[in-house]
Amino acid sequence: MPIDPLIHAPVRLEIMSALAVNEQAEFTFLRKVTGTTDGNLATHLRRLEEAGYVEVEKRFVKRRPQTLYRLTETGRAAFDHYLDELEALLPPRERREKS
Repeated sequence: MPIDPLIHAPVRLEIMSALAVNEQAEFTFLRKVTGTTDGNLATHLRRLEEAGYVEVEKRFVKRRPQTLYRLTETGRAAFDHYLDELEALLPPRERREKS
């Protein structure tokens, strides 16, 4: 299977990477990580949500809205597969380390 183009887009790759190492992340954290605008980030997150890779939780904390994102099982499996496919494109580690 080829590399997943949904994950391969730079902003979505940053989102997926951030969520892979954090149980969940706030919208503001993801905005800081990606360095993109609110609208652009929201569009990328929506695409990942529609694909079933990310789930969203909206709540209020001290009367302020908070939006949290986390990877779904499907999203984690897709990201793991993406990493496997990417690694398969690279030469064996021993050859990379000698360079």
